[in-house]
Amino acid sequence: MAFKIPESVLVVVHTAALDVLLLQRADGGSWGSWGAWQSVTGSREPGDPDLAATARRELLEETGLSAGTLCDWQIVNRYEIWPQWRPRYAPGVTHNIEHVFGFELDAPVAATLDPAEHVAQLWLPWQEAMAKVFSPTNRAAIGQLPTRYGRPAV
Repeated sequence: MAFKIPESVLVVVHTAALDVLLLQRADGGSWGSWGAWQSVTGSREPGDPDLAATARRELLEETGLSAGTLCDWQIVNRYEIWPQWRPRYAPGVTHNIEHVFGFELDAPVAATLDPAEHVAQLWLPWQEAMAKVFSPTNRAAIGQLPTRYGRPAV
């Protein structure tokens, strides 16, 4: 088994109206009754020439989406890898570096999900999406949307 690289992308899929696509993890049962909702995420792979390529690959793999505008938000998060996910990484790896991207679509569209990874999807206004995601870095990234569009964070 090849270990995951402890560098990943978080891609907030959204519209200009600030609606956000969320995906429910297939392994969400371990998260309790609220499930595990998130934006597109994924680890960098050895063949990825750069992080934008990682973001595009993960978007395609997790949603089937490719026609939209990808933007590197220049946000980098370092966080401790949750204990249940550490066996995916080399021994001794405890932290991940996450790079945040946005992916803008003209309007909400249905994603094509890989049932091994995600079991449901929904589009929500940014405030509701922010409240629903389980990851603090995902929550913070979604909270950036109004600022990026020059709108008040109501």
